[in-house]
Amino acid sequence: MSDSAVEVDLLVVGAGPCGLYAAYYAGFRGLSIAIVDALPEAGGQITALYPEKLIFDIAGFPAVRGKDLVENLVRQASPFTPRYLLGEQAVGYELVGDRAVITCSSGTKVSAGAVVVTGGIGTFTPRPLPGGAEWEGRGLAYIVPTYLPYADLDVVVVGGGDSAVDWALGLEGVARSVTLVHRRDEFRAHAHSVKLLKDSSIRLVTPAQVAAISGDSRVTAVTVKDVKTKELTDLPAQAVVAALGFSADITPLESWGLDVQERHIVVDTRMATNLPRVFAAGDITEYPGKARLISVGFGEAATAVCNAATVLDPEATVFPGHSTEQLEGPAA
Repeated sequence: MSDSAVEVDLLVVGAGPCGLYAAYYAGFRGLSIAIVDALPEAGGQITALYPEKLIFDIAGFPAVRGKDLVENLVRQASPFTPRYLLGEQAVGYELVGDRAVITCSSGTKVSAGAVVVTGGIGTFTPRPLPGGAEWEGRGLAYIVPTYLPYADLDVVVVGGGDSAVDWALGLEGVARSVTLVHRRDEFRAHAHSVKLLKDSSIRLVTPAQVAAISGDSRVTAVTVKDVKTKELTDLPAQAVVAALGFSADITPLESWGLDVQERHIVVDTRMATNLPRVFAAGDITEYPGKARLISVGFGEAATAVCNAATVLDPEATVFPGHSTEQLEGPAA
């Protein structure tokens, strides 16, 4: 089959943890699978933003590093040979007979019996640091995929949310020094992370904002301004990490005609959307009582796939039986 035409039983839109688990579960149910994602690698936000972060709320794992979780999910799905269409956005939907035809940004068309959207927060881009554009690639970064490049550097992290606090904690012990600059005295991160931060060796500069970055070919210093006193302080820095949040965009999915409320896709108890043969799971979904957790998303992914299976084959049952009932095979 040519790259411009792909035909599968189930298309998963989004290669984050929920999407990867949906691919596994589709394979478990005997379905052929393709996965499309705008990012160049599988793993979604975890791969892009938090590969080194320890995750504590995955059932059966007291703690698992983000990149290890993604690696295991890819391995779990791999016996069913999902086809990955990475670096692609799913920009169009049409129903052609009993097939959902999804058009990708490259022009590739995927014909699927059903679709499960697991798009997380959609396409996300970091919010820029004011005045920082000229320092991008010269010491200023917006994500920290690995801590190794920061070894023995003075690092200034800017922000007060989970990303800023997590990256600051991760850099402690790797960098020569870590300073966290935040415009408020209070942090918006998880309480446990904030406690670890306050018990750490990380220097906290609050309430303050970055007034200027200086250096020659690369960053050598950061000037911060106290929000209350307006006093300026120069901090040595060979690296700056701006963790100011992200702008999320699900416009391509909205263009399908999905029922979207405040950037989330409305689903019913079957994880079905308002569009024929389109289901959704994970953080991108909305329904009464929704809890946006990876652990919840895994269950939603299985629910979506099992209900999609009954659309593909009306004689199929929603409950597929337990994997342990299989005598052999990847899911046994």
